[in-house]
Amino acid sequence: MLKTDFESQKNRYRVFGNMALVVPKELDELEKPFSLHSPKPFEIRLQVPDLRVPIRNFLRTREVGEFLSGALAGAMTKAVLAPLETIRTRLVVGVGSKNITGSFIEIIEQQGWQGLWAGNGINMLRIIPTQAIELGTFECVKRTMTSAQEKWKQIEGPKLQIGHVNVNFSLSWVSPVAVAGAAAGIVSTLACHPLEVLKDRLTVSPDIYPSLSIAISKIYKDGGVGAFYAGLSPTLVGMLPYSTCYYFMYEKLKKSYCQSKKKRSLNRPEMLVVGALAGFTASTISFPLEVARKRLMVGALQGKCPQNMVAALAEVIRDEGLTGLYRGWGASCLKVMPASGITWTFYEAWKDILLVEKRIL
Repeated sequence: MLKTDFESQKNRYRVFGNMALVVPKELDELEKPFSLHSPKPFEIRLQVPDLRVPIRNFLRTREVGEFLSGALAGAMTKAVLAPLETIRTRLVVGVGSKNITGSFIEIIEQQGWQGLWAGNGINMLRIIPTQAIELGTFECVKRTMTSAQEKWKQIEGPKLQIGHVNVNFSLSWVSPVAVAGAAAGIVSTLACHPLEVLKDRLTVSPDIYPSLSIAISKIYKDGGVGAFYAGLSPTLVGMLPYSTCYYFMYEKLKKSYCQSKKKRSLNRPEMLVVGALAGFTASTISFPLEVARKRLMVGALQGKCPQNMVAALAEVIRDEGLTGLYRGWGASCLKVMPASGITWTFYEAWKDILLVEKRIL
């Protein structure tokens, strides 16, 4: 081997005892430590997208503002009116005294003042998503239906010709408010019904269900997942007329009052009154269904759960007569009227704060 060849190859020798091995140049280069100035063999760079602007824009959308407004309004209302909700539930399901004053005294004597807020923790957890979903769904469906009606008017809707007869299909006879109210009640009920079951169990039988965790465990052990949807069918049946009437009455009363006073919107005291009247009307119309619903949901606690809504109504009439269908109606109105008025007042106030676009009547 020539000297020049040896000099070029000598740095590639590795000595192991009495043996010498020639290391390929490529491997030899990999063994050299990287200097601060030598280029790296490769590098991976991950570009994390900046989500601040999309998130900020999303939070400023009308739908998110209405959703949050409903949640905040529901939470504030329930915190104030929890004692009335407790008394109302006891009267409806037939626990203890049959009048408001007697039920109030019984709760104080048996559980103390904190008994008036029995189940309020789960009630708050229930009302926040329920009110948010309900009001958010109502606003979204109402806008969608109104927009659909306007588009159908522009294109005059689809037509069907049968011989010499022309049939025009129109959405003008459909009330967007009524459809939106029905959709709001159904969607919120399907989403949050298990929380309603837990709330009623904690309110009616705090000795059997002293905490939320015990209530969840016991209900699941007794009936599985289906037990959390006890009374769902009558709830949906009862919710449909209530929710439809409730939102329809509020919107119509608000619009009629503003037109008579030649003003664009209600002030806070007017919202309180209009909301209370809407709640009173809807509750009065659907109250017998509410009685049947409550009986089905908590009847198992007394060992005599009716099979269906018709059976529950028949049982009430048989035991208490027709007046039994409105047992607890006074307490219900006492709770529903201020709750409805306060909810709408808080809701509209939060919308004015959270929505970028100001509300237009």
